[in-house]
Amino acid sequence: MEMGVLSGIKPEKVFKYFEEISNIPRGSGNTKAVSDYCVKFANEHGLYCRQDKLNNIIIKKPATIGREQDSGVILQGHLDMVAEKKPGSSHDFMRDGLKLYVEDGYIKAEDTTLGGDDGIAVAYGLAILDSDDISHPALEVIFTVDEEVGMDGARELDMSDINGKYLLNLDSEEEGIFVAGCAGGARVTGNISYRTVMTEGIKCTIEVSGLKGGHSGVEIDKERGNADIIAARVLSGILDNVYIECISINGGSKDNAIPRECKAEILVNERDVLKVKEQTERMNNIIRSEYSSSDSDVNITLKEEGYGTYTVMLPEDLNNILFYLNNIPNGVVNMNPDIQGLVETSLNLGILTTADNCMTAVSAVRSSVGTRKDYVIQKLGSVADKAGGFTEVRGEYPEWEFKKESYLRDVVLGTYKELYKREPVTNVIHAGLECGYLSSKKPDIDIVAMGPDIYDIHTTEERMSIESVARVYTLITEILKRLH
Repeated sequence: MEMGVLSGIKPEKVFKYFEEISNIPRGSGNTKAVSDYCVKFANEHGLYCRQDKLNNIIIKKPATIGREQDSGVILQGHLDMVAEKKPGSSHDFMRDGLKLYVEDGYIKAEDTTLGGDDGIAVAYGLAILDSDDISHPALEVIFTVDEEVGMDGARELDMSDINGKYLLNLDSEEEGIFVAGCAGGARVTGNISYRTVMTEGIKCTIEVSGLKGGHSGVEIDKERGNADIIAARVLSGILDNVYIECISINGGSKDNAIPRECKAEILVNERDVLKVKEQTERMNNIIRSEYSSSDSDVNITLKEEGYGTYTVMLPEDLNNILFYLNNIPNGVVNMNPDIQGLVETSLNLGILTTADNCMTAVSAVRSSVGTRKDYVIQKLGSVADKAGGFTEVRGEYPEWEFKKESYLRDVVLGTYKELYKREPVTNVIHAGLECGYLSSKKPDIDIVAMGPDIYDIHTTEERMSIESVARVYTLITEILKRLH
């Protein structure tokens, strides 16, 4: 990468460090080099630094003169970035730095993700540590790893030597919107075994398509159709009226994405093909009517693929699978009673597969109330048990509970409003943040998450507003001055 692309842009130290770390490959799972860079930075500046075996970094800086008695402040972000590139790009994320450029007031990267999420937090932290003209209490700067692939760094982080009372998480992408809580979650996999037999008939493929899908945290309250759930309902609706056998059913690719498509391969007696077509069309009309507002393009089709001999599930085992899929909770379970419009508890069946004589159905469970998250997990287990199967719980992470009273939040909101004459917004998100792990390790810590405007994160169109970066940096430094 050509050095100095961002030179001269203010605040200069922030963009200097952003450019330097952008020259270091730092996709999730490849953070050793950027972590070592932070160690080198600390050593050069005479600052205490701890690097753990995962490459998490903690750098400490004493309070400025006269601020020694003030409660300490923690600045926190993550070192890793989502490594995506455009088709045909020769960029090697294991070896190549990003090629930054400036366009229309934004910083972008050629043919790749920018890594503003969360490189800007690292740049903010290093710039403040490198400054001698900012009044601040004792500072502890934490850079975690592998946030984008499961928050592994935050989960394993040792915070026993962290003394700060206030924590600014710098992993948010909307200026003026300050996050004060997030959901915890878990990945729950339902497993239902099935037996098979060889039989003959007309193979047909039923496909659910045309759904909008979306992020299971952000869009779960929009009542959008789930292709996996709909496919199971369609199969049950057909079975109520005509006998069919099932070869396979597969839909969705990510547990945290509402599945847009699902395919079921079925076997039909030759004399029943017309009946199955009629029942498929009947179910299509029902589904299209029910989802006319949220998913107007939903469509259920049946494609006839010819006569042959196929391996199908035994009818009683198919019934168990459909029982599980038709009876598990899915979508919004509870709304937050204190914050209007906020989902408190939800789950999303994101991945459905049948292979090796086992159906696996992976649901992403989210809740800002730990006991309700546990209750949903228990429900999934109970339904699986009734269907002759079992569930596995993995990737569980804690919630960050909203506090009605927060001194840090009061200072942040008041400072932002005074500086920019804009009304700040407090938000609680129905998604996971590292703050959940951090608050679980230090329950008394006062946390606010914030950041500059970054658009289209995790895509090759990612761009970061230069003016917003500058405003948020001024905000951070002013907050440090005011926290007494």
